[in-house]
Amino acid sequence: MSGRTDAIRLGYGTNGFSGHRLPEACAVIAGLGYDGVALTLDQPHLDPFADDAGAQTTRAAKALADHGLAVVIETGSRFVLDPWRKHEPTLVSDGDRGPRTELLLRAVRIAAELGAEAMSCWSGVLPEGATADDGWRRLTDGLGPVLDLAHERGVIVCFEPEPGMHVDTVDEALELRRRLGEPEHLRLTVDLGHLVCNEPRSPAASIALAGELIGNVQVDDMVRDVHEHLELGHGTLDLDATLGALLAVGFTGLASVELPRHSHAAPTVAARQIEALRASLDRLATTTKETAR
Repeated sequence: MSGRTDAIRLGYGTNGFSGHRLPEACAVIAGLGYDGVALTLDQPHLDPFADDAGAQTTRAAKALADHGLAVVIETGSRFVLDPWRKHEPTLVSDGDRGPRTELLLRAVRIAAELGAEAMSCWSGVLPEGATADDGWRRLTDGLGPVLDLAHERGVIVCFEPEPGMHVDTVDEALELRRRLGEPEHLRLTVDLGHLVCNEPRSPAASIALAGELIGNVQVDDMVRDVHEHLELGHGTLDLDATLGALLAVGFTGLASVELPRHSHAAPTVAARQIEALRASLDRLATTTKETAR
């Protein structure tokens, strides 16, 4: 692998290892050669609302350190706030949105304690009857205290456009950043599958638009207009072109595989993904060398 560029570091999402205890998941992920994990705050790995959340954070820090893994914090757990309604409440829900802001505040504190490279979040689906103005107001109000605490604790917040949500494209994520005064510690999470699914331009062009504001990357494949996370090579993502675009904008953070419905075969799936990613990076490195001759 001596010819491969290592500017992009590879990670794997713990939501794709829900059948493993966190130390065991870290052992497998590191054993396969990944550089880090995207840690989703939820049971069974680190429950931010558990009575022993502090002790769980300490154990997580040890598991990461034992295996030399970097970490980003993800907040996309499905039922951590409401056992009946997936993802609810969100930052743009009707009614009491306080629990979502509280989750994000806890996520910032945990990110700081773990030395995480980023804490990632998203807007939520705008309820029927709510206007776009309602959505922007709710979103900026809810994120305000989160960004304040993140600034205080030295944590980078990365906002992710999600298909079907109020903020669903890179353009709208950049608009949110503008509405919040373009704080330096607010950047973007880019999911490579989402770039295929619903962006108005090519994945490479979307990455170029976000540029140096990309602070976190999720890796999966998709097809147009279908929000289903697929293994690499099972959708229409041009992986070489997309990773090349990330290299071109100077991204050096974690690019973490995001396959939350593949826990039933996590080690096998994770092995296939890193093989595909390494092969793509090898091809890009070879092309770069040949161009330089």
